[in-house]
Amino acid sequence: MHLPLLLGLTAMITSSTPPPPDFNAEAATRFADLALACVHQEYPNKIAHVLSGDKDARPPRELTPAFYGCYDWHSAVHGHWLLARLARTFPDAPFTPRARAALARSLTPANITAEVAYLNGPGRVSFERPYGLAWLLQLSAELREWDDPQAKEWAATLQPLEQASAQRIRDWVPKLTRPIRVGEHDQTAFAFGLILDWARQTKDSAMEQLLTERSQAFYGKDRRGPLSYEPSGHDFLSPCLAEADLMRRVLPPARFAAWLRDFLPELPSNGSAAWLEPAVVSDPGDPKLAHLDGLNLSRAWMLEGIASALPSSDKRLGALRTTAKTHREAGLRAVTGAHYEGGHWLGSFAVYLTTGRGLPHKP
Repeated sequence: MHLPLLLGLTAMITSSTPPPPDFNAEAATRFADLALACVHQEYPNKIAHVLSGDKDARPPRELTPAFYGCYDWHSAVHGHWLLARLARTFPDAPFTPRARAALARSLTPANITAEVAYLNGPGRVSFERPYGLAWLLQLSAELREWDDPQAKEWAATLQPLEQASAQRIRDWVPKLTRPIRVGEHDQTAFAFGLILDWARQTKDSAMEQLLTERSQAFYGKDRRGPLSYEPSGHDFLSPCLAEADLMRRVLPPARFAAWLRDFLPELPSNGSAAWLEPAVVSDPGDPKLAHLDGLNLSRAWMLEGIASALPSSDKRLGALRTTAKTHREAGLRAVTGAHYEGGHWLGSFAVYLTTGRGLPHKP
């Protein structure tokens, strides 16, 4: 058996376990409402769009008819993931019929055919790579895992775009000579984690092997991650924690515990959360400054992911869990929808956290 496949079995597939007891249908409603309000809201819209001629000067709903809302393409994609995740988790919730209707409106054969054509258009080889493509694969994984006839139809409908997105990643990763360590969309560690989870769920052993090998090459020898330099002012992902959250998916538990000791030696063994304070947003109406609210949410799930890969006797668990809790609380307080700059995407991060999407499955 190939080593990546063995590691995949060791790490197990992403969680489909029930959400924690304090996250119920009532709590989920405010996140569902955020996505329902924006997945088909076309404007305001920020598109990363290469025009090859006058014919390409068209409104977002014509360019990408499945994913044109929520301000930008990637937010529209993970807004649909949010709806699928919550409808699957809370099938009897009052918001679920509306979530299903929104998914049915977007995920049609004609819309997905147009999305594939757009992705393959001239000058778009780097379109939404890797962040948006990783979330597209997560949407596919969510639909594939959902034991529901309508969800299976949506998964089949989405498959051409899923395949095109995965191929775009396969073509790119072997040519990437260095990891991308920023705290925004281009970061490789976060995207690799999402894609690796998809690859294991779909049993795409070639993609799994590609990502595990490149992850080890990019990050396996890293030491003393510069956590004191974080966060940058526009981060919504932690470069250091995302790397550790990826490597716990790649390395066997004992090797990961040792790697983490070298990579984050400042992790305390006394349960303190003082080593990593939640970020503070000075202006939630500024679309870039509001990124820091998302950073608190993503740090929380990354810390929980890191903790999930350590043995129960590890003295660093207390600090990881305490710090995850402070970031969880700070991040969830900010998901209000009061400002569209954060409301169009923070709900997805909140749902990824509260439903434990990235955590290993516990039988």
